[in-house]
Amino acid sequence: MLSILDRYILRKYLGTFILLLLLFIPIGITVNLAEKIDKILANEVPFIEVAKYYLDFTVYFANLLFPLFLFLSVIWFTSKLANNTEVIAFLSSGVSYYRFLRPYIIGATIVCIGALVMGMYLAPMASKGFNEFTYNYLKKGKRARNQSNVYRQINENEYIYVSYFNVKEKSGNNFTLEHIEGNRMTYKISASRIKYNEIDSSYSLFNFKKRIIGENEDILERRSKVDTTFTFELEDLTPVEYIAETLNYTELNDFIRREKARGSSYINRYEVVRYKRWSLPVSAYILTIIAVAVSSMKRRGGMGVNLAIGIAIGMVYIFFDKIFGTMAEQSTFSPFIATWFPNFVFGILAVYLLRNAKR
Repeated sequence: MLSILDRYILRKYLGTFILLLLLFIPIGITVNLAEKIDKILANEVPFIEVAKYYLDFTVYFANLLFPLFLFLSVIWFTSKLANNTEVIAFLSSGVSYYRFLRPYIIGATIVCIGALVMGMYLAPMASKGFNEFTYNYLKKGKRARNQSNVYRQINENEYIYVSYFNVKEKSGNNFTLEHIEGNRMTYKISASRIKYNEIDSSYSLFNFKKRIIGENEDILERRSKVDTTFTFELEDLTPVEYIAETLNYTELNDFIRREKARGSSYINRYEVVRYKRWSLPVSAYILTIIAVAVSSMKRRGGMGVNLAIGIAIGMVYIFFDKIFGTMAEQSTFSPFIATWFPNFVFGILAVYLLRNAKR
């Protein structure tokens, strides 16, 4: 059973967090609309599409920044409790500091569960709508950027390689397709240039060579140009960077498994997305404890000092999260370490601050 103290703090915890979201999301929408309004009007985007976009933007924005909103909301209302000497009254009545923390942990659990559901299922749907609108109306279909050294397994027996692929021209240099059965290559197709033809979904190969490997001798075929079709799609040469964000957790796991088999160079980026779906909700506990430890003491500067400290800590957390996430995406740095390292560091900080606040 929750006591009057538990219900009071829990109501403040959830109420302030929701109020802060309701205050900042319209600001985010206004800023985004001011930035995009020229392109929206120029492209004559239907009103219903704009409305859907900002509905998706709301979920996307809330999921992305909820740790910061939660952190600031806990600091805000706990500072008010401290300034009104309510925290001192609670602790003076014989309530231990850890008992005082219980409603905060209950609130963090509710937020954590909500963030998990949102991150696993709702945010991917919102991300898909958000990105589809951006690339359909604001970036005119530029879903992928030029690729270098694309090497992928497209099925059980075939591998493709392109040294460079130009998205705008839909053409690539130094194309190779190898067909392997068991441990033996049966044939190899190569071309100095490959171009995708949108009209019939075929490919044009320039300076075409095909080597069929026989047991006694090879058969070599050469042509200046060949038009043909392949089993792979254009997206295999130009993978959409945001695809992982649009998949729910089950789909994302299956997608990463397939991409690993294909030898995708974007595996780290996809795994960062997967691990963040767990690390961000867990941060609700860590940031709640830090916020309580920082703001439960009555300071001479009042609430402003607590908010300044809180904003500084929140910015450092976001900085760590972005830096390590980018490191994992752009290098061989472990995605697991990159996504959980901020929680580990701030978890240690939370324990240290909690011990000091208790004393």
